[in-house]
Amino acid sequence: MSRKELVFLPLGGSGEIGMNMNLYGFGTPANRQWVMIDCGVMFGDLSTPGVDLICPDPTYILEEKEALHGLLLTHGHEDHIGAVALLAPKLGCPIYATPFTAALVARKLEEYEETNYELNVIDMNARFKLGPFDIEYVTLTHSIPEPSGVILRTDLGTVLHTGDWKIDASPALGPVTDSGTIKKLGDDGLLAMVCDSTNVLSSGESGSESAVKKSLTKLIAEQLGRVAVTTFASNVSRVVSICEAAAAADRSVCLLGRSMLRIVDAARETGLLPEGLSFVEPKDAGHLPREHVLYLCTGSQGEPRAALSRIARNDHRDLTLSEGDTVIFSSKIIPGNDREIYNLQNDLVELGVKIITEKDEFVHVSGHPCREELRSMYEWARPEIAIPVHGEARHLEEHAEFALELGAEKSFAPRNGDLIRIAPNGPERIDEVPAGRMYLDGDVLLPDGAAAMRERRKLSYAGALFVSLAFDKKGELADVVAADGAGIVWADDAPDAAAELADEIDEAVNDLPRTKRKDDEAVALAVKRAARVYFDEVWGKRPLIVTHILRLGS
Repeated sequence: MSRKELVFLPLGGSGEIGMNMNLYGFGTPANRQWVMIDCGVMFGDLSTPGVDLICPDPTYILEEKEALHGLLLTHGHEDHIGAVALLAPKLGCPIYATPFTAALVARKLEEYEETNYELNVIDMNARFKLGPFDIEYVTLTHSIPEPSGVILRTDLGTVLHTGDWKIDASPALGPVTDSGTIKKLGDDGLLAMVCDSTNVLSSGESGSESAVKKSLTKLIAEQLGRVAVTTFASNVSRVVSICEAAAAADRSVCLLGRSMLRIVDAARETGLLPEGLSFVEPKDAGHLPREHVLYLCTGSQGEPRAALSRIARNDHRDLTLSEGDTVIFSSKIIPGNDREIYNLQNDLVELGVKIITEKDEFVHVSGHPCREELRSMYEWARPEIAIPVHGEARHLEEHAEFALELGAEKSFAPRNGDLIRIAPNGPERIDEVPAGRMYLDGDVLLPDGAAAMRERRKLSYAGALFVSLAFDKKGELADVVAADGAGIVWADDAPDAAAELADEIDEAVNDLPRTKRKDDEAVALAVKRAARVYFDEVWGKRPLIVTHILRLGS
């Protein structure tokens, strides 16, 4: 008879930063009961043309969704909740979230016009049962309200899943980390900790939001013209700090950007904003003296449709910036966004605007633990097993080694798809399950490897050639071959280059035996070969080739 096991399965967020999706299973291999923690996205880039969002492929758990007891959300960042509206109706399980996170999720579900879900709003320190799991939320600190770790108690031991966290002894908004509960886990014997690895390569501590608030207050007071500050909209404590710094400098605050408005609305709805915090409308802010207004904008990562990018292009309907104005980037550069951010900053400089970043002044702290904070967490929790997540390969491997130095008896650095037995006798990878990606293309979720994505990547690299051929009943070409392209570099930019290629295709097709000319696949292959030979010689690239064949009188 198979014995019961406690297993951990990351489907996203291990080996990468973003699109977190983690599963815990309990039971025999033939009858596991599951809970999911987080359901996030990452954003498309130049390698995924036309795609805005990417999420983990949940196929594995969809095949066992009758045994999935719930989706537990640790906090409201997109890489933890961004796929809920896309996948929750497919998962068919209840969703659990604290009030602010639940408010953000509810807005996403409404935006996608989803009604087939059960969203349970729970207290910050809620404790409840889900199948064989005794679940408890524990309060942490992070760069968004209500960050929570999840404690999973089972008959085979207890696991702490930290989610994203840092240690901030004086947060600008919200409570401090509940170290007492974590220390008690250590006292009682914690089997495993599944822990954030983002800043494991950084020494020291991440820093406090209160210190940033003090610095911003001084900095904003020193500016003379209009001031625009951009930050991560989800960092409500930073938003509040900026508003209070503006008030101290006798500046009214105007919010610009859809996500900024959405986050502030959710924070107000859940009672997180201080009493008396108010904002001026964009249409009114423009009439205020330049030294008495502060614009709080989206766009810290150079997003082309965000408010600050539109301002930099001079096409924002409510705000223009010019000589004597200042833009403060109260944020960091997320790896991969460098070029977009530098382009944005250059555009602002061209307008005569002064730029202030974290490189110039103390205007940002990370929301993730550096090495000294990890040391404190391991001293509190004292897990037997350390399982690093939320990081690229270099983060996970370093964290696994560091955890052993910090007292963990064993460690395991997983990758997406690793099915890891935590107990008994863990950690051990016992299987590898499919763990791909899905791409949101418009309103459609495409699987990894979809033909449309492969073709689009090739189009972005070498364009496309379109060839049209018409055959009569006898298999003879009924007209000249037509060839045209998009994104193609022709030989010496000659105007008759396409006609030259068409002649070579004509010759290649006519060289086929008559029986082959009546076979569409054989004709398409001949076209492809002729085109490849031509482009290899004149360009050194091979475009995507699309062949249209018309059979007349058939």
